[in-house]
Amino acid sequence: MILLDENILESQRLFLKQRRIRFRQIGYEVGRKGMKDNEIVDFLMRLRQPTFFSSDRHFYKRILCHSRYCLVFLEVEQSEAALFAQRLLRLDVFNTNAKRMGKVIRVSHTGGSVWEVKSENEKHFTWENLTL
Repeated sequence: MILLDENILESQRLFLKQRRIRFRQIGYEVGRKGMKDNEIVDFLMRLRQPTFFSSDRHFYKRILCHSRYCLVFLEVEQSEAALFAQRLLRLDVFNTNAKRMGKVIRVSHTGGSVWEVKSENEKHFTWENLTL
């Protein structure tokens, strides 16, 4: 399940819908508006393999890694969130739930960084060079 934080703009929801990317958004289809970060993490634990996209920097922490979900911090302009979410989801290394679970990912214009459940080291990637 693709899950969006409530801070993702309506225009970005429409972008994803137009590209037939199925998602739910906190405060709209699931959960409630104003959920705190710790409540969101607890909520993710009750869902089946969610990938949660947020523009909230607080979600990019190694300590939040868990095998039951994936967290994605979109370090881009709010008006670009859906484009970069789509871009990440199309990458061979992240294109299935199984490949994303247990990861906390930071996405930016240059590429990104990944923390994994069973790894002590942060891995980095660029959009051109996707060796993790």
